[in-house]
Amino acid sequence: MRNENSSLQNQTRATWLSSVTLSTRLVETRSALERFRAKREAISAERAEAAQSLRLARHTLEVSQNRLAGRLRLLYEQGPSDPMSVLVGATSVDDAINRIDSLHRIAGLDREVIDAAKTARAHLTVITQRLAADEAQARETEAATAATVVALEAAQREQAATLASLSAKRSANSSQISTLESQARELAATPGASRSGRTLTVLATGYSLAGHTSTGVPVGYGIVAVDPSLIALGTKMTIPGYGEGVAADTGGAVAGAHIDLWFPTEAEALAWGSRTVTVTLD
Repeated sequence: MRNENSSLQNQTRATWLSSVTLSTRLVETRSALERFRAKREAISAERAEAAQSLRLARHTLEVSQNRLAGRLRLLYEQGPSDPMSVLVGATSVDDAINRIDSLHRIAGLDREVIDAAKTARAHLTVITQRLAADEAQARETEAATAATVVALEAAQREQAATLASLSAKRSANSSQISTLESQARELAATPGASRSGRTLTVLATGYSLAGHTSTGVPVGYGIVAVDPSLIALGTKMTIPGYGEGVAADTGGAVAGAHIDLWFPTEAEALAWGSRTVTVTLD
């Protein structure tokens, strides 16, 4: 369990470092999202303004064209509209010149207004189309960044849950280790406990069963089943290839120079099998 806690601690450290990096990315992505949103809103406002100007240009063009058409229709209905007819109908030379100038000036002004309105309409049409494309691209970028924020937030919650789970498991292991050590000390104080420092060659068999030992200790890595007549309960020992263990269980099949070693999974127990080892009793 100490080895498992060490592994859990390494996992916790790695997960914490990853969460720090994730938090940094999340902050940066949220800031980017705000920038993209502000840019998209600015483009939307500019597009709305350009669209309003385009509507005004179209209206101006329509009014100017209608005005010119109405003026030409009025001249046609009320009398001659060519310069020679105006000249012949004038009361004086000055009057004729003024009439011709007025016709040319009015027609010229109408043409200028119409040309200006057409130019403005064409220019504003191009601008509104470009702004519409820019706004669509800005919306796509904003949506993609928002999706990234959601994914990072989900990953952050998952890492927080992982850290909590690792912490809870380490705490449970530490509590179990403390209980095992306390019970081992009590067992070691039992009369007839094996002398420490000696070695013993035994047949060690792997097993994997859930529950508690015959001494009431929860099973876990390091729990060793022994024959109490040979190895006193509570004796700590070092098993080559396995690690540290404590005699905390007995069994009907465990007799004489035979011990059973607990493994977390059946596959690990089968991989160990049965082998002869020389243990050192502490």
